[in-house]
Amino acid sequence: MCEYLRREGLAETYFLTTTGYRASNCHLVPNLLAFKPDGKIVGPQSYYYSDKVERSARISRGILAALREIRKKKKIDVIFAHSLWGAPHFLYDEIDATIVSYIEFPSYRAHGWDEAYPPDQAQRLGDRNMEMLHFHQVLKSDLTITPSLHAKAMFPKELQGRIEVQFEGFEIAPPSPRPRSDPRFTIGFSARDMSNAKGIDTFIRLVDRLVGEGMDARFIALGDPNASTYGYESQWVQRRYKGEVENFRDHLLRLYPRAQVIEFPGKLPYDQFGEMISSIDLFLYPLRFGVANWGLMEILARGGCVIAPNRGYSRELITDDVNGLLLPDDDDRWINAIHALKDDPDRRARYSAAARETGQRFHISSVADSYMQLFRKAMENHRNKS
Repeated sequence: MCEYLRREGLAETYFLTTTGYRASNCHLVPNLLAFKPDGKIVGPQSYYYSDKVERSARISRGILAALREIRKKKKIDVIFAHSLWGAPHFLYDEIDATIVSYIEFPSYRAHGWDEAYPPDQAQRLGDRNMEMLHFHQVLKSDLTITPSLHAKAMFPKELQGRIEVQFEGFEIAPPSPRPRSDPRFTIGFSARDMSNAKGIDTFIRLVDRLVGEGMDARFIALGDPNASTYGYESQWVQRRYKGEVENFRDHLLRLYPRAQVIEFPGKLPYDQFGEMISSIDLFLYPLRFGVANWGLMEILARGGCVIAPNRGYSRELITDDVNGLLLPDDDDRWINAIHALKDDPDRRARYSAAARETGQRFHISSVADSYMQLFRKAMENHRNKS
């Protein structure tokens, strides 16, 4: 968004990042500026229970110093800050600019986690500090943006009036069609992480059943089985298997051995990922917990045919029987829908066309004006406080 606004002449924008990241990317993005965090931000901090707050403080202190130097040369109208990667809590009353916070979700407690894989007490206590920081940011920022109504609803009602909803803008373009190397009907899963929150366990369980029923299909799961997740299943695997099983995916394949037919390409270069998305006939996106998934947008914008749950965030992107299919948490219903869509290419094509239209609604060129309107609203809020 920062680069798009600059490129289109909608605003004079700059992106603050660490010195190392700027050095690696300044040839790609011309408006990167560097800041130096006040101490190390990689790895554990000095006290486990306030780890995220302490890390955010080191970032915020470095940003404050950088902004003060920038302010000597030019006026700053708006600072748009990510709640953890660019925490703004040291900027309040220190910088004469409008501050807009982006908060994905307030805490893991609010986000949700599976009772089968609960956090331990230390993780629950540490999560309280993250929540405290986010509540403070909503209270002190001139405006806070969340990516979905589902995320906004996770905040106390007393704070929701200070929050606006705006999903990110994307520049996803469907890749050019290429001949398929495998003619079989292909059922896929795609997410950054193969986690309980994204529903990889549901996908593997359904595949195990489909294989047992003799379905002739190809099964592919895109994502990193070792990526960090929004839940606590990884620690459960470590404690149960003590190194014998590497990750949650491998645990699931032990439970559902017929699902070992699934192909796991692993992390792919972005262009290859796009081509792989286009080769999948039907996506199962059994999202359990989440507030705004780029992975789902990637699928829809590229014309994927999707089955998703009829609850939570997925309902904000998918309209049932228009650009996808929404179902309750019922394996029989999912299995029946998979068979029905496999045998109905016209219906899949209808969902696919509508999904691409959904992607266009969230193209960066479509949402840029919405962001500018929110920035202006925040500036008005700031003036009214003065």
